[in-house]
Amino acid sequence: MNDVAVIGSGINSLVAAAELAIAGQQVCLIEQSDRLGGFIHSGERTLPGFIHDSFSSWHPLFVSGGAYAALGSELHARGLEYCNASTAVTASVAADPTGGHRVVIAHRDPAVTAAAFKEPGDQNAYLAMLDDLGHHSGTVFGAFGAELRSLKDLVKLGFGALRTGGVKANELFIRDALMSGRNYLRSRFDGWEADQLWSPWLLHAGLGPDQATGGVMLPVMAMTMHGFGLPVVKGGASRFVEAFESLLRDHGVRIMLGAEAREILSVSGSVTGVRTSQGIVPAATVLANVSPQALYTRLLPGAPAGLAAGARRYRNGRGAMQIHLALDKPVEWLDPRLNTVPLIHISNGADSTGVACAQAEAGLLPAEPTIVVGQQYVLDPSRAPEGKATLWLQLQEVPFSPVGDGAGGLSVAEGWTPELKEAYLERVLDRLEQFAPGTRASVLASDIIAPTDLAAANPNAVHGDPYGGSAELFQNLLWRPFPQAAGHQTYIKGLWHIGASTHPGPGLSGGSGHLAAQRLTTKRSKNTTR
Repeated sequence: MNDVAVIGSGINSLVAAAELAIAGQQVCLIEQSDRLGGFIHSGERTLPGFIHDSFSSWHPLFVSGGAYAALGSELHARGLEYCNASTAVTASVAADPTGGHRVVIAHRDPAVTAAAFKEPGDQNAYLAMLDDLGHHSGTVFGAFGAELRSLKDLVKLGFGALRTGGVKANELFIRDALMSGRNYLRSRFDGWEADQLWSPWLLHAGLGPDQATGGVMLPVMAMTMHGFGLPVVKGGASRFVEAFESLLRDHGVRIMLGAEAREILSVSGSVTGVRTSQGIVPAATVLANVSPQALYTRLLPGAPAGLAAGARRYRNGRGAMQIHLALDKPVEWLDPRLNTVPLIHISNGADSTGVACAQAEAGLLPAEPTIVVGQQYVLDPSRAPEGKATLWLQLQEVPFSPVGDGAGGLSVAEGWTPELKEAYLERVLDRLEQFAPGTRASVLASDIIAPTDLAAANPNAVHGDPYGGSAELFQNLLWRPFPQAAGHQTYIKGLWHIGASTHPGPGLSGGSGHLAAQRLTTKRSKNTTR
């Protein structure tokens, strides 16, 4: 009999399994794939010697969170090493209306970043934005780490907020937090720099520039990167998983690979284990890192009708696409300052990103997609042979089942065929060439992961959405994944729901796994001392 069985092995599962095992519990980790890690993986996807992070890559949310505080030293002792930016962190480049280019760069130092803003009041407004979030950081980051359906946690957050600034100050902050990113920036800045720099980052939170809560997520992204940079795992993301696997095995965790979870078992309202393709795993507690659809319509065949219906109505967000390139030489940008920036968005801010989001949500291939250009090699030269380079291109405004092309030139009749993937790569390269001419000629090999490929690689990426469901307000915070199932404890005693589809949502923080592990560890400690 295991104390705990964990279904899935993404970041939240790894965190929960490690924390519970360190606390002395007997843990079994069940993974249907032949490897651990979910969307954390790296390998030679194009040519020998070129190491690409297959899916996720950047770890600012992890190193700034509670899971890292609890496990970081253990992971570093087992080989985890980060490479990070010390000056320029991220940038955005766009075509200027006059025919030139607009470039804005974020540095680790907020004052250096703001000094480049051209409108007189925007420099102070930028620092004021960060100061405002810092003043309320206890409430914001406390909410990310709280069980929002817990009256005790809500009361604690409420009293903390009142001590911070009183009713009126908190009302103003909440109002701003609920704004879209576009409206938040327009209310604070006269120039274009803050918008062009940070609006595309909302895509990494599963949002678009016109969706609610951008007013808090945008400054959270900015503050996190100023404070923690953009760390990447030296040698590739799989090294992160290897450190976790070593930690788990050192603490006696049983790891089952190639084991599909088929049903969560219970007796008299209490969980008893998991039936898998390799047999039954008995357990007093089960943590399910799965989509709401899988949990309430497949793994729990006897789930109440209201929960099953809520899961079926759960909305997934836009699909995403990863493109990996092996290059004969490092990228040479027209603005040479970009040559050493780890991550660059090709976007003019809320305008082009908003249009691309709208096209993708209408089922169209965006005519001018926002392109996330990851240059991991500038931080970690081991990613490519000497003199060569890799590119990690991410597109977060892509329909899972395209019905048309926003530019009117590509046929989508047969879906994401190899031909459509190659044609869309050419569109992406055309856009990249505007700002880094010669990149196409330096491509030695490519690897394209379409939304359909994401869904095939990870069952939690329903409809090619890597963020575990739309993070719009109607299914976020108090309502994630949906009101009848909000909170990590389910209607079955001992069954917990974790993962990107649960609070605090998507990203590599490991937040839901850490939160569940802390609750379970505290409960066990209290029961032991009675």
